[in-house]
Amino acid sequence: MEVQRKQILNQENLASLESWVQRTAIKLVQVNGQRKYGGPPPDWTGPAPGPGCEVFISQIPRDVYEDKLIPLFQSVGPLYEFRLMMNFSGQNRGFAYAKYRDPQSAAAAIRCLHQHQLQQGAPLTVRRSTEKRQLCLGDLPAGVDRERLLQVLRGLSEGVESVSLKFGKGGKKVTAIVHYTSHYNASMAKKVICEAFKRKFGIIITVKWFSFSNKPKQDEDEDEEAGEPFPATKGFPKPCPLPPFRPLDRDRPPPPPPQENLLSLLTPGLSPVAGCPPPAPRRDVPASTDAVALLLRVCEVFRVGPPLYDLQFLHAGADGFLYFAYRVLVPGLPVPFSGVAQILPGTSAPLLRGEVQRVAAERILKHLAQP
Repeated sequence: MEVQRKQILNQENLASLESWVQRTAIKLVQVNGQRKYGGPPPDWTGPAPGPGCEVFISQIPRDVYEDKLIPLFQSVGPLYEFRLMMNFSGQNRGFAYAKYRDPQSAAAAIRCLHQHQLQQGAPLTVRRSTEKRQLCLGDLPAGVDRERLLQVLRGLSEGVESVSLKFGKGGKKVTAIVHYTSHYNASMAKKVICEAFKRKFGIIITVKWFSFSNKPKQDEDEDEEAGEPFPATKGFPKPCPLPPFRPLDRDRPPPPPPQENLLSLLTPGLSPVAGCPPPAPRRDVPASTDAVALLLRVCEVFRVGPPLYDLQFLHAGADGFLYFAYRVLVPGLPVPFSGVAQILPGTSAPLLRGEVQRVAAERILKHLAQP
């Protein structure tokens, strides 16, 4: 896998980036899929930029890095911050943000660099960033308390300004609109809140950008109106389908979490409880290099039933990976495990399915091993 990953990356461009970082002593910090310069940079003087100073850059070739991008966008004015979105594979995700001292510099970047070709036939798209600062949290438990939720969110993310709740018919469907001090804080929170709620409270919620049409933005828009979280699949060969699902895998609903526990999670005066995961695997469970077999053995030891895998193909990426959504139900646990697996193409559908199951099983074992 590591050899295949290296083959996908442009080693010449990576070497150029490393040389540039050493030569300039520039500091790049990677956090939750974003590699950031500045915010502010060491030589910055004056206040942080206000609204209208950030531009959104898309259509970036996947093997182009900061050594080409930062000098280009610095050519029109001093940068307060530059953020390049990164894949775990080491390629960029095709979009970035550049923040300038004032709106005039941002306008100059749009005027001078929109349609600029970093590579032949690959013009950049540069436009004003919308700098969204509101997230919509859905599928919250009925009876959620606004003040308690505000405290929880401030403990999980930075820059939370306020929270407002919206209730559906009968008060059963609860959503929260969370306001952040900046787009950066909101985008960082969006990446961690779902997993944090699942880990701390044993509940699964949805987190989307909030639009002023009173409808949450769909996740085809990651960090911007057309944020391109995954590469377009147009022009790529259709991937081989997965084998048909057994009815048990797809149609068996997970046991509902105890409503009393859900209500107690976010009510005043009560602390989060971890009722979802089972105890960590005992040391007498035999080790195995096969994560799927090891997870099955762990489930047998704790008598929670065999894991049921529900896998769905999402799309093929320009980075060479295939993206699959997985949902793994362990019958004796109240909440299924879910996520997205990024794998290299295989030669057959059974091999693809086995690889996705392996990725899912490894993540579940790692989660169960946490104290």
